[in-house]
Amino acid sequence: MDIYRDGIRPLFTGLSDPEWLHQQTIGVLGWLERNRDRPQVNWVQSQLHQSLCVRDVRLEQNLWGITFPNPVGLAAGFDKDGVAAGFWASLGFGFAELGTVTFHAQPGNPRPRLFRLPQDQAALNRMGFNNCGAAAMATHLADMVPPARPIPIGINLGKSKVTLLDQAAADYLGSFRLLQDWGDYFVVNVSSPNTPGLRLLQDAAQLSLILDALQQEQGQKPIFVKIAPDLEWEAIADIITISKKYKLAGIIATNTTIRRDNLKTQTIRQTGNSVTAESGGISGVPVRDRSTEVIRFIRQHQTEVPIIGVGGIFTADDAWDKITAGASLVQVYTGWIYEGPWMVRRILEGLLQKLEERGLASISDAVGLEG
Repeated sequence: MDIYRDGIRPLFTGLSDPEWLHQQTIGVLGWLERNRDRPQVNWVQSQLHQSLCVRDVRLEQNLWGITFPNPVGLAAGFDKDGVAAGFWASLGFGFAELGTVTFHAQPGNPRPRLFRLPQDQAALNRMGFNNCGAAAMATHLADMVPPARPIPIGINLGKSKVTLLDQAAADYLGSFRLLQDWGDYFVVNVSSPNTPGLRLLQDAAQLSLILDALQQEQGQKPIFVKIAPDLEWEAIADIITISKKYKLAGIIATNTTIRRDNLKTQTIRQTGNSVTAESGGISGVPVRDRSTEVIRFIRQHQTEVPIIGVGGIFTADDAWDKITAGASLVQVYTGWIYEGPWMVRRILEGLLQKLEERGLASISDAVGLEG
């Protein structure tokens, strides 16, 4: 019996405001992080580590000079301000991506702005990069992240809503300057559907301006770009070309989708509106196959730029599909909310079983195996 899936989740599903539940969860994790030196918190961490973590050398990878203890990471969007940055290792993750953070603090879009679609095992969000700003995140990380980090920390950078598109490069650069000491890698997020005009920055010319600014500043920090699943193949090919030109560390595929086809959910309960009338991006199972297709396309058109796969991962099979399509690492968010804290362990144990069945020595050997 999984106490979360069988007991706790049904209670949470009845709550009308999933954002409130998210805030309570991140609040508890943040408190544990701030009080990690207390004996009681040390005991909690040790119990979580014993129950949720899997450590096996076959799951380890060294990418960009960074050691990842396992390939399953927390996707951006959950810990927007980095308040629980040092705690994610205790929940089994091999890395954690913080943010999305913007240079200017911003409240995000009006509520309600986060909705469950349980029939589709999905979520619809139009959060709008709500966060306390890059300076506040830098303060949190300086206070909380130990010098010897148990897992790599990525930082996802977005454009401030108040910043004009033609000033986007300076906005991203400002955030990077404040946070460059705290991230093991950085992500240029130009693919959220919830900041007006942001996806226009996926255009080759616009993206080049941002990457030019960061590369003049960034030194040796790995830089990624995160793309939308809704791009045409030609546009993805352009981003592949740019990634090679600027020697990007990798591509994250993909963000949420603005498509609404084939959904079982027809009406959003909290608003009474049709799902097609509600703005925002959809995550979870509806984006799973498309994100895997994008990963496969990128891998088939190049093998030099590693890929982080995200979108609709709930099981070891889902993670394996993305890895064998070409992803070196994968990230979870919506699946973790639905499946609960034991999901990461189940995925890692499932990946180890697949390695054994195929006679593979490490997870690296599976990357692109069936691309």
